[in-house]
Amino acid sequence: MRRVITGVVDGKSVFLADGEPANAHEYTGWPGHLTSVVWATAAPVALPVTRDAEPQPGIRVSPEAGETRLMVVRFPPDTIFADPRFDGPGYGAEAATHLPGLIDAFEPDGSGFHTTRSIDYDVVLDGEIWLELDDGAETRLGQGDIVVQGGTRHAWRNRSDRDAVMLFVLVGAGGA
Repeated sequence: MRRVITGVVDGKSVFLADGEPANAHEYTGWPGHLTSVVWATAAPVALPVTRDAEPQPGIRVSPEAGETRLMVVRFPPDTIFADPRFDGPGYGAEAATHLPGLIDAFEPDGSGFHTTRSIDYDVVLDGEIWLELDDGAETRLGQGDIVVQGGTRHAWRNRSDRDAVMLFVLVGAGGA
């Protein structure tokens, strides 16, 4: 994945970075799964953007009110869960390191359901994925489809035979 960051130096637009994000991780416990926190902002969001603001591994993924996170996630087909290479406890340990805050939002039963205190703008970049809500309602999403996730309990399911790649913009929310 290529990531380009622009900023201002001496009053002129410049490329601050062009290349791999510093915070990307491919999981051994969940083969094929990748997460990358590409960018993060603190509250209040301020300019100028600096290269020093690039999120490093270990950043808290779930944003506090007014903060943002930009993530890319690759979901392998759900059939991987039956593969002997899948290691639930190993994945849990990796996720605790690479998805702090977010992994805590997942229910401990392994169902994939989670609830975040954020409004998320979710875009399917490649493949297809199913969004499941807590009442059992589901919808299939394909390339270019957009979801506005308003802090609801949900799970992502890749029922296809190929990877699905999604872009997530998480905006930390306050309120009840």
